[in-house]
Amino acid sequence: MTTVNDLLRNKPSDIWTVAPEDSVYDALRLMDEKNIGVVLVIDSGRLIGLLTERDYARKLVLHHKSSRETPVRDVMATHVAYIEPGKEIEDCMALMTERRFRYLPVMDNDRLVGLVSIGDLVKAVIADKKFMIEQLEHYISGQ
Repeated sequence: MTTVNDLLRNKPSDIWTVAPEDSVYDALRLMDEKNIGVVLVIDSGRLIGLLTERDYARKLVLHHKSSRETPVRDVMATHVAYIEPGKEIEDCMALMTERRFRYLPVMDNDRLVGLVSIGDLVKAVIADKKFMIEQLEHYISGQ
């Protein structure tokens, strides 16, 4: 089975971060520049939260707050679940489905080593299934 580490090896290793005191506007500008839907919030080298486009919409826009004046710490998700690189992608999918997350940081001991999205997982599962189908076709046809 494919592990989180396998998945991380096959995707860009960029992890985009902001500080808790950065404005939400600056975080959104970074998300726009990098065409991403989440930034991780790092304080003194530690992962303390994450900010998604959904957080912005629900916690700022709907409450008529200013993104230029609101620090990331006021709207970021602070209960951040994570996964270890040796876990299988099915473990990620189960955790993300159960907790309704779209993004999951990957931590090796206390070190941030990557980030996986639900899209990354779906792509990996499809690739695994496609490989299995091809192997079965070869077996059946005697090749």
